Amino acid sequence: MKIKVLLVDDHLVVLRGLRFFLNTQPDIDIIGEAENGQEALRLAGELQPDVILMDLMMPEMDGVEATKRLKEKHPDMKVVVLTSYSDQDHVIPALQAGAVGYQLKDIEPDELVKTIRMAKEGQQQLHPKATSLLLTQMTGEKEKQSESNSVFKLTKREKEVLYQITLGKSNKEISADLYITEKTVKTHVSSILSKLGLHDRTQAAIYAMKNNMFQS
Repeated sequence: MKIKVLLVDDHLVVLRGLRFFLNTQPDIDIIGEAENGQEALRLAGELQPDVILMDLMMPEMDGVEATKRLKEKHPDMKVVVLTSYSDQDHVIPALQAGAVGYQLKDIEPDELVKTIRMAKEGQQQLHPKATSLLLTQMTGEKEKQSESNSVFKLTKREKEVLYQITLGKSNKEISADLYITEKTVKTHVSSILSKLGLHDRTQAAIYAMKNNMFQS
């Protein structure tokens, strides 16, 4: 059974070129063309494609918004982004919207066919630049999550001591303000540094301010 493909791009030359090449593939059937996201939504409902080859920058409705709406209405349809943009502001939103593939327009023809076939099976195929950006984002999210978890590990008293540290107070001053002994303050400071993976009070103060821990 042939893979039914809908082409979406606002450049007619691109549409014609894609149709000409993909029609040479025995297992691919180009069932329609759209010049913007709004038209893509309408045609997707009418034609029920297996895979939608989606440009990003288009009038009326861009590819990211179109992809998001398509996945909401037709979750089984697979969207492959085919664009000239490989920066984080385009790659990440497209993948978050539900695109199963992300390729650049300078892709080798055979690689594009492979991407379409993999998309039909629900397998992700990304351009190396897109993969790199995705991994960077995932790493950043893990680091943020790790930082967040570390903050939650602090006890109420440790957070109080950390707040005093951000004010630049000494152990003796913290002891007086919180009505605890200096020895207890030192114990709390050591625990804070250990839990947050920091080396000194200055780093602790910077960490607290960086993470907006005590902003009202």
